[in-house]
Amino acid sequence: MKPDHAASRRRVLQAGLAVPLTATLPRLTRAGAAPGARVRPSDAAWPAADIWKALAGQLAGSLVAVRSPWTECVRAPAAKACAEVFKQAKNPYFLGDEVALTQTLGWVDAWTSAPSAYAVRARNTADVVTAVNFARNHNLRLVVKGGGHSYQGTSNAPDSLLVWTRDMKDVTLHENWVPRGCEDRMAPARAASIGAGALWAHAYDAVTTRGGGYVQGGGCMTVGVAGLVQSGGFGSFSKAFGLAASSLLEAEVVTADGRARIVNACTNPELFWGLKGGGGSSLGVVTRLTLRVHALPETFGAVNFTVRAKSDAAFRKLIALVTRFYADQLMNPHWGEQIRFRPGNVLVVSMVFQGIERAQAQATWAPFFAQVEGQEQDFSIDFSPLKVVATSARTFWSPTLLKRTLGFIRRDDRPGAPEGNVFWPGDQGQAGQVLHGYQSTWLPAALLQPARHGALCDALFAATRHWGLSLHVNKGLAGAPAEAVAAARDTAMNPAVLDAFALAISGAEEQPAYPGVAGHEPNVALARQRARSIVNAMGALRALVPRWGSYVSESDYFEPDWQQAFWGANYERLAAVKQQYDPDGLFFVHHGVGSEKWSADGFTRLRA
Repeated sequence: MKPDHAASRRRVLQAGLAVPLTATLPRLTRAGAAPGARVRPSDAAWPAADIWKALAGQLAGSLVAVRSPWTECVRAPAAKACAEVFKQAKNPYFLGDEVALTQTLGWVDAWTSAPSAYAVRARNTADVVTAVNFARNHNLRLVVKGGGHSYQGTSNAPDSLLVWTRDMKDVTLHENWVPRGCEDRMAPARAASIGAGALWAHAYDAVTTRGGGYVQGGGCMTVGVAGLVQSGGFGSFSKAFGLAASSLLEAEVVTADGRARIVNACTNPELFWGLKGGGGSSLGVVTRLTLRVHALPETFGAVNFTVRAKSDAAFRKLIALVTRFYADQLMNPHWGEQIRFRPGNVLVVSMVFQGIERAQAQATWAPFFAQVEGQEQDFSIDFSPLKVVATSARTFWSPTLLKRTLGFIRRDDRPGAPEGNVFWPGDQGQAGQVLHGYQSTWLPAALLQPARHGALCDALFAATRHWGLSLHVNKGLAGAPAEAVAAARDTAMNPAVLDAFALAISGAEEQPAYPGVAGHEPNVALARQRARSIVNAMGALRALVPRWGSYVSESDYFEPDWQQAFWGANYERLAAVKQQYDPDGLFFVHHGVGSEKWSADGFTRLRA
């Protein structure tokens, strides 16, 4: 079962100006490239050494010839240097700082993390423009990486040119900000402008810890800001503040023609809409985002406990109890995170709250605890020492000495690492993982109504006979404020999210492994077995929702009807935005807008 990457967050509680930058290099003759194909290093049309040298000069040191540390591991798997790579692969900041690496190392039978031939380590928008123009003029496969957290492998591709935005991570707070061109339409608001390479750890430090505000972002601190927003974006408190994409006020984006554009509701509004949930790196390279800053609640809190059912029948009863309790008491802006159903008839509740105090949270859960504790013949309940806890919201993401001492937060342990390089221990499970399988499905709130509740419980029970799953209740907007739902409706996200009470997720993975490294290769047989179990588990739930939707960032690599699953009725409009701003398909990602026109690797245009 997919580990709970939000667990440590809960344990903490237990203690600019757009300009048309169009400079280009001499265009290389494309002789030797197959018609309709992008060029590879083995093709005659690949830029010659002097062309790359000219690009390096134009970029003033920002062009990198990429070398993967895995190459040396394949050659000498028992060497000390290889052992160090595998050890460091559990440090998400090490992975993020290595141009050749990604946070996930691959997905069995789907993709393996493999580096680009060259990378532009972009320091500013001008570097991005130069890279985009070079890739377009020389018919290269272009890849964009910020945080590098893509489960779909979209932040890496061999034989490509990588635009790496890691160094573009400034965060600037504005007290009274209005999107350009919207001065007569929008009132000033508090906002934060964030570089495309920033991670949520950077954003929360600037906006919350130092600024006393709240920006709707990801739960994992090492996820990239730009990628999350472009994919719609959920955090622990999305049920209160809506999608991360809904808080986007303005972006700077470099489009396929090499123009740096300002996009907002008043300027390039269709492109702006497409960036709000249309998927990362399909429409352009985002270089800066400006997000609305919300008022920070006084308190964040958490509830954590485990219930073990003593029989299958008791577990079926427990599923009914907790889902009914959720529908009656928790489907509102105060609550978020996970209700997990594990193999062996185990329920794990790991939830967070905001906008209420600890005493109110205790009172809310008291009836449920009384029911469970009153049926000792069916259930046993395990609590952490502090089952209902609360803390100051302002210090939630702050790496205080107490948190570090108690192990509630971890720091990048490399010598000289920045003080702000911190992460939740529970999120470390993602670092260096190799996925075996992963699926998600939004579950509509109608399933909680009396007429359908029994069918939902039956499906959840049937799913757990195959594999575990989690209900991420913060990743559905049923019960959210009307304004949060309305703002989400004005994004490219699948409208299924609007009335979903949760996103059901089932997944499996193993820890760092890499093909060809003797003694460290992925367990292919186990992966395929687990993948079948996940398909069977999620099939039980999907049978309840004929036109189900799936969250693009947390979805099946092999999704056959991905246009419908990720975007539903919005896909046609997204395709029109793609045609307007990238008619030749320079920007390609797996199962991204317009990708159906290309081969699976993004190198060959398919005939209509």
